Amino acid sequence: MMELNNHLIHTQMSQMQAAQLFGVTQPRIPDLMRGKINLFGLDALVNRAAAAGFHIEMRGRAAA
Repeated sequence: MMELNNHLIHTQMSQMQAAQLFGVTQPRIPDLMRGKINLFGLDALVNRAAAAGFHIEMRGRAAA
């Protein structure tokens, strides 16, 4: 989520442009930029990161 926010800031993308890129409505973008993580599922964040051109890697390990 933080990397997506940094990407939007760095590219100076408008909220409308970001909404089109991510396939969401414009009102969802401020939620993303404000870090309201409880409003987004993991799959939604992964999909948005992939749309922004990020390479996604996930790691897991057994609980202690």
